[in-house]
Amino acid sequence: MRHRDEIPTPALLLDLDRFEANVSKMAAHLRDRDKAFRPHAKTHKCPAIARRMIDAGAVGVCTARLSEAEVFAAHGVRGLLVTTAVIGGPKIARAIELARQAPDTIFVVETEQNLCEIAQAARDAGLEVNLAIDLYFGRTGVSPGAPATDLARAITRQPNVRFGGIQAYDGAAAHTTPFDARKARSSGSMKQAVETRRMIEREGIECSLVTGGSTGTFLIDSEIDGVTEIQPGSFAFMDAEYAGIGGPDGAEYREFSQALTVVATVISRRPGVAVVDAGYKAFATDRPFAPTPIGLPGVTYGWAGDEHGRLDLTKSDCDLRVGDRVEFVPPHCDPTVNLYDVIHALRGDNIESIWPIAARGKSQ
Repeated sequence: MRHRDEIPTPALLLDLDRFEANVSKMAAHLRDRDKAFRPHAKTHKCPAIARRMIDAGAVGVCTARLSEAEVFAAHGVRGLLVTTAVIGGPKIARAIELARQAPDTIFVVETEQNLCEIAQAARDAGLEVNLAIDLYFGRTGVSPGAPATDLARAITRQPNVRFGGIQAYDGAAAHTTPFDARKARSSGSMKQAVETRRMIEREGIECSLVTGGSTGTFLIDSEIDGVTEIQPGSFAFMDAEYAGIGGPDGAEYREFSQALTVVATVISRRPGVAVVDAGYKAFATDRPFAPTPIGLPGVTYGWAGDEHGRLDLTKSDCDLRVGDRVEFVPPHCDPTVNLYDVIHALRGDNIESIWPIAARGKSQ
């Protein structure tokens, strides 16, 4: 069995013991509260991970893009929810083909025009397609309440489409701090979704799905009556940003363990500085903070270009040498994963599996 030190750097590493504990904890928490578990695959883009989550009790996975869903369907993953509306003739045609391959796939809509275009394509293909209403909580969607109810009514009037329910994802809530503010925001959003569900059902329309939530809000959303499923993503891996959002017991978010790291090699050394082979192409740079070196107190990382990072050793007594390996917590796991072809799954120091990130780059 290959050892972790044989992995060429930079590379993505996944601690399987921590990953499995994270997945088990989330699945058990939601099961105990009678909420379905549909984790978001935009975090990992990896069919092998999706299958493991389904084995743990997930009803399927969410994907951010149609192209991601196509990859997962091709690998036999079912229970897909495409969380971004498919707009325009070419994408709708692909969505219809996906529905033919994986009939339980759910797509979201927020306008009657998009609804009519999908319904026409479904009618032409002789299929029935599942549609959920995307509610607006700051980014995309239709307003909760009467506008969403009107759209639900319109869906029921169209042939070849089936009303699936409501998507209620408040993206900004996950990173609202401190925890009490996050609880107030997410509770407010999800309660609007639940009330919208009631309005729709008062029209005689069954609304069995209210899906939303995140790693940062699962503790909150899973306690709300009327929410039927939660779609967390980053919980399986974690990252530096999530570690700092705070939890019910303080400023550190302790619900899940850091399972994903990036390993790099020291390739140059001079007094007070070590240069590693991991720069902009190894870590996502969309956050205002740098990767965090693991096990090196006082050492800080600085960007040094596309291929390199600079470690400041002046406030540390560690003695890094050329050839030494350093692991880092990435600032933001989702876009960092999208930079790599594979994830090295480790049991201790041994490589147990190498999983292709098959949906890498699928942003359409």
